[in-house]
Amino acid sequence: MRTAEIITEKLTQAFAPASLRVVDESHQHEGHAGHRPGGQTHFRVYIVSPAFQGKSRIERHRMINAALANELQGGIHALAIHASAPGEE
Repeated sequence: MRTAEIITEKLTQAFAPASLRVVDESHQHEGHAGHRPGGQTHFRVYIVSPAFQGKSRIERHRMINAALANELQGGIHALAIHASAPGEE
């Protein structure tokens, strides 16, 4: 399973998002720190979930980082997060 699919699956299970988009940006980082042949190292996540209602930006990021802890330790070099609650987009 590709890393983007794992991220999608884990975030869907954890947050039941109204919308979720995971973008693999690894190709933009060739030659930079953390890039590996074959990519799957740099990602951007756009997620809208009721779970983020009333949470600060830092709390939202911590929630996502906790849900993806294994992936962040094992192969993801960079994760850009755009997290909002419904109605904030």
